[in-house]
Amino acid sequence: MCTCITFINVLDCVEVRKKTFFMKSPDLLEYSQQELQELMVSLGQPGFRAKQVYRQLYVNLVDSVSDMSDLPKSLREELDARYRIGSLELVKVFTGDNGMTSKAVWHLPGGEAIESVLMVYKERATVCVSSQAGCPMGCVFCATAKLGFLQDLTPGQIAQQVLWAARELRAINEQRRLSNVVFMGMGEPFNNYDAWWQSVERLHDPVGFNLGARSFTVSTVGLIPGIEKLAEEHLPINLAVSLHTAYDDRRSALMPVNRKYPIADLIAASRAYAAKTGRRVSFEYCLIKGENDSGEEANALADLLLAERFPCHVNLIPWNPVSGTGLERSTRDSVNRFKGLLDDRGVPCTIRIQRGVDIDAACGQLAGVHSG
Repeated sequence: MCTCITFINVLDCVEVRKKTFFMKSPDLLEYSQQELQELMVSLGQPGFRAKQVYRQLYVNLVDSVSDMSDLPKSLREELDARYRIGSLELVKVFTGDNGMTSKAVWHLPGGEAIESVLMVYKERATVCVSSQAGCPMGCVFCATAKLGFLQDLTPGQIAQQVLWAARELRAINEQRRLSNVVFMGMGEPFNNYDAWWQSVERLHDPVGFNLGARSFTVSTVGLIPGIEKLAEEHLPINLAVSLHTAYDDRRSALMPVNRKYPIADLIAASRAYAAKTGRRVSFEYCLIKGENDSGEEANALADLLLAERFPCHVNLIPWNPVSGTGLERSTRDSVNRFKGLLDDRGVPCTIRIQRGVDIDAACGQLAGVHSG
């Protein structure tokens, strides 16, 4: 009996030491290439070692220092003892859609949970990543909003989700690469703008992960300062704006952010973005039964967008069930009718392909849940 208790206590101590290392050790994914060079010099290494480490992280996609085979053994041992690769702890991976969708649940060092979703298609592969734990924006149809705001993610934590997806793809097929990264997971990217943008630059870097700028899409609830800031950036990434209705009173009920940034101002900012960048703006429209899926709503949306005459596209999203909201999903007939009315008015639109509903990984369902 005593032996068993001692053995359990030893295991507990090992686990505590692992957790302490995980929480306190510096994360190599938080270093830019220049910062890695400074680190190598501080460790008494030649500066070129930084390029080797950087390449191992973002090209070879290693998740263990011991796999950095081009580094001297002594350096690998030192880095392995003092640093880690990634500060997110992978808790569980759920698989849905006959293996074509994977949802990763992660824990931050403080215990907060976030989720990332990899969606594999015949011709492309997309990962949807989180930028915050929880979300402060309060959209009534979204599971993440129920958590409230918990924590901003760091550039390395955002990038780690993408690197995980790239490894998953490589395990499926050595030749497959991520084709798209969408910042549509948990949180509002523009509320964590600097960290989010650093992750974009890191993942775009031609000597590193090397993902083309137009392979990135950022989604916002409509934070106009973020849209204006993005218009000035040097990388032409894609912008998606959550709209969901053409009426201010209804949008304010669904999305409290509308009280600060009403529809007219949001459309004006979107038009200015398109004019500045030459990029088309996507408007996300989540169809909720009896709330925003009527013919009247479709025509109001068409009136709103056609009056402005700038490059835009409507992405229709049948609402994905979230418990406790009191909302219902639009029927397939309602979705098709809504799309037909927009088509007739000449508004470019598509219906988003549904993925991940069976594992609570679809749009609006992410809540850091890892039971089941």
